[in-house]
Amino acid sequence: MTSKSKNLDKEALLFHAKGRPGKLEIAATKPLTSQRDLSLAYSPGVAAPCLAIAENVDTAYDYTAKGNLVAVISNGTAVLGLGDIGAAAAKPVMEGKAVLFKKFADIDGIDLELDTSDTDKFVNAVSLLGPSFGGINLEDIKAPECFIIEQQLRELMDIPVFHDDQHGTAIIAAAGLINALHLTGRDMKTIKIVSNGAGAASIACVELMKTMGVPHQNVIICDRSGPIYKGREGSMNQWKSAHAVDTDVRSLEDALVGADVFLGLSAAGALTPSMVKKMADRPIIFAMANPVPEIMPDEAKAVRPDAIIATGRSDFPNQVNNVLGFPYIFRGALDVRASKINDEMKIAAAEAIAMLAREDVPDSVADAYDGQTLSYGEDYIIPAPFDPRLISSVSSAVAEMAMKTGVARRPIADLDAYRRDLSARLDPTASTLQTIYDRISAKKKTVVFAEGEEEKVIRAALSFRNAGYGNPILVAREHRVKETIARLGLEGAEDIPVTNAKISDHNEDYIDFLYKKLQRKGSLKRDCQRMVNLDRNVFAACMVSMGHADTMVTGLTRSFKPSFEHVTRVINVAENSQFMAASMIVSRGRTIFVGDVSVTERPSGEEMANIAEAMAAKAQQMGHQPRVAILSFTNFGSPESAIAAESRRAIDVLKARKVTFEFDGEMSAEVALDYNLMKSRYPFCNLSGPANILVMPGLHSANISYKLIQQIAEGSIIGPMLLGGEYPFQIVNMSDSVHDIVQAAALAAYETLR
Repeated sequence: MTSKSKNLDKEALLFHAKGRPGKLEIAATKPLTSQRDLSLAYSPGVAAPCLAIAENVDTAYDYTAKGNLVAVISNGTAVLGLGDIGAAAAKPVMEGKAVLFKKFADIDGIDLELDTSDTDKFVNAVSLLGPSFGGINLEDIKAPECFIIEQQLRELMDIPVFHDDQHGTAIIAAAGLINALHLTGRDMKTIKIVSNGAGAASIACVELMKTMGVPHQNVIICDRSGPIYKGREGSMNQWKSAHAVDTDVRSLEDALVGADVFLGLSAAGALTPSMVKKMADRPIIFAMANPVPEIMPDEAKAVRPDAIIATGRSDFPNQVNNVLGFPYIFRGALDVRASKINDEMKIAAAEAIAMLAREDVPDSVADAYDGQTLSYGEDYIIPAPFDPRLISSVSSAVAEMAMKTGVARRPIADLDAYRRDLSARLDPTASTLQTIYDRISAKKKTVVFAEGEEEKVIRAALSFRNAGYGNPILVAREHRVKETIARLGLEGAEDIPVTNAKISDHNEDYIDFLYKKLQRKGSLKRDCQRMVNLDRNVFAACMVSMGHADTMVTGLTRSFKPSFEHVTRVINVAENSQFMAASMIVSRGRTIFVGDVSVTERPSGEEMANIAEAMAAKAQQMGHQPRVAILSFTNFGSPESAIAAESRRAIDVLKARKVTFEFDGEMSAEVALDYNLMKSRYPFCNLSGPANILVMPGLHSANISYKLIQQIAEGSIIGPMLLGGEYPFQIVNMSDSVHDIVQAAALAAYETLR
């Protein structure tokens, strides 16, 4: 064992032992803070759901956690690459599986380790669990017993039973194969496949690929005794016999002559460079043995540089990782209360995974892989496991196919809404943003992306358009944009409109317009000419101001202050308003607006009142009833402090303006957000619930607060959203991702609808 492996083992043991041992805990989903709560959760209130379920057993899905609960079950007879290590030793793996269910699909998994290698006992034990769980995930059970167990449980139970070692591997491998065939111009109906290994995963892969169109005779399975051919007598069973073919080849090397595809589910070193040489042009090699593949990618590439290679390892491109499948397959199956997971659902999952790999990869995925540039091609035929779009793409495809094939007992009427709900399971801002996306999609506003030569901006503009949110324009030199599109391989980006500030037909109009605004502010006409020709922010702002676009986005190449100053040379503040920025925080079911986080350093009482009004209007536009708290470190004059004077004066200003929304202050953050504390200490407070708009006494406190929350709290942030301009615009952070830029463009477009 290497020192690196020893260190990893030591770290893994510490990881599992520190704090509360293991990787799981049970969390309550209902409050238990009073006698009333206890009487509802347990005796006597619990009798009501018990009786309802006794009358109609299907209501267990309505009154219990069953519909989101999967049992992860093993007997430890084939654990990872460790073999038959026993049920107790399998528990860390099963706990890990349950954690993956929660992390990637918000499914509650409970691991159950059965201390038996007797097939009948195993089946009997699991078959009695139907009332408790919505699905059964079988794991790490050796072949051929796993085939018998799964088949019998599928017949006995009316909930999904899924052996992930078989079908999870098959689905991800099939997804990779779909794209490898696409890249090499092949067809399922004509390819020749050689699969090395005749265990559960290998047979499942072959069966699924045959179901997808690969002819039976075109697949040769090899085991330790060589190819499985008709008439072979040694080392055979009914599952191997089902895949026997008429062939004269008697070795793996002979079977691989002219083969298009190698599926390796066997052992390290099983595939040699000399074997790879004999395969067809542009061979497809899936060497999936773990931890060491049948052939290392560099060895295969050395003899066949044209090969497309996938492995089961995360340190090589194209990882065949089951986590891409099982969480989302179960998510879709559970949500329609499917009675089983059939072949059509598996194929739908494989196709959804394959198609996702062809889309532009979010920056959040690249960040999870140390900033690697990931794009569809020979080294990216399978999506990365951390792609946040998997849950909506794969789960909805599985649910839809369950409905089409008649195994869904609770069909979903609105699949688009379901996809939005799926995204919101992992991102609390998704439902809020979806409302914005729906509104702007109906209007198709034109958004100028001022820094149009930047890679992230080009990708964001393409994503914005492809999502149907609106019409992007890039301010850039056209040849630079085309070079970047070609380098990134962005399909469909070639026709995004590009306007060059130096050669635009509108330059003279923009120069005259800007000169009229700035001639009494120290600017000569040649200064305005230079700004329009050379400053993309000024040029983009002129486009918006003169009606050639609806809004703009900038900020990726300059910090906030210079970007803001350049844009506001052109775009004035709206009448009776002021520029300010609000961040929207979504955490644990609560939505809170915080401001001003970017513009006014030390707001006066009047400015705080302006900020309160602007944020209240924005909150109402986004469907929230505003309750404004003017914050300080003091509460209603206690302790006395001159620093809090402007916060107190803001209340007087709002009263004088006779605003229609709820407001009060000055108050501390804990009082503003804890309604029980507020009413117990300050019953005179005018708020009817916890504040959802926090007006900060200074830029420093506002900016620090929302960024702290962003880093350490369990929540998500939308914005900052710039408000108060006569025309809307947004300024992103220099570190923002493509997703952030798209979101900013959507917020800018949404602001035009006010």
